[in-house]
Amino acid sequence: MTLQSLLRTTALASAVALTFASAANAADWRGWNIHPEGYPNTVALEKFAADVTERTEGRVSAEVFSNAVLGDQPDAIDQVRNGALDFANFNLGPMGEFVPSINVLSLPFLFTGVDQMHAVMDGEIGQRFSDDMSEEGIVALSWFDSGARSFYDTQRPIQQPSDLEGLKIRVMNNQLYVDMVDQLGGNATPMAYGEVYQSIKTGVLDGAENNFPSFESSNHYEVAKYYSLTEHLILPECVCISKASWDALSEEDQEIVRQTAVEAAEEQRRLWAEREKESRAKVEEAGVEINEIADKAAFQDMMKPVYDGFFESNPDLQSLVEDIQSTLAEG
Repeated sequence: MTLQSLLRTTALASAVALTFASAANAADWRGWNIHPEGYPNTVALEKFAADVTERTEGRVSAEVFSNAVLGDQPDAIDQVRNGALDFANFNLGPMGEFVPSINVLSLPFLFTGVDQMHAVMDGEIGQRFSDDMSEEGIVALSWFDSGARSFYDTQRPIQQPSDLEGLKIRVMNNQLYVDMVDQLGGNATPMAYGEVYQSIKTGVLDGAENNFPSFESSNHYEVAKYYSLTEHLILPECVCISKASWDALSEEDQEIVRQTAVEAAEEQRRLWAEREKESRAKVEEAGVEINEIADKAAFQDMMKPVYDGFFESNPDLQSLVEDIQSTLAEG
């Protein structure tokens, strides 16, 4: 073999080796999502995965698994924390079990509206929450919208707190939600989301609480014909990355993933606003009675013991609540 042939052969072998090494070093990211296909969060998260894969030129290959096929949210949070899952769209309600400061966001009637929530989460306070989550193994890169949560049930319209008396209401697994419903006279029942439809249908539950798109997409409107606009919770959601997966990225790829997450949130919020209107129209057409509540003061006044109990257990978080309440909405 001539020297020239040897050099060509060596170069070819090196190129093949580098190709295989690059493929072996590519990160195959699995993403968790509780929502169905076509849901605003699902569309935005799938776009995030596709854009990350394209913009990193395959150094990260991301795929979304929807409909909670990889487990319920508490399990998925654990999996992201320990690196078994790489990214997810999480509602921040159950996150408080792992990151105490996040429980602030679950205080009833904390925000005056969705615009104020966006202003808080997109600013310095949102970064503080992200920093706290990072200490528990989860990096929050951007914040999705999830509208305002209200009560729905099979028994009667809810116009005042006494209308909740004795109703068995499903809540997410967070003590603040249990306290909220109990304070209003209902019987709070933490339960996995996938069990709610059958439980309402069979009378195990009288109702639950959620936003219009979830009420509609879960088909809960088929079994609960009263939806009452208490709008007691305005909970952000996150595009979250496992810290282990995040730390394995180069600085260049971290910036790509971060920017892509911000763009995904912008898209999700746009789609969410459209879907809220569509979902409300759909459930109204199906015969759901939607009850406007002009004055929520009676509900808000009953939350004082919930706030007092929270501050007693978390005195260091009272100033954070005050900072949030003093933040003005955008525009």
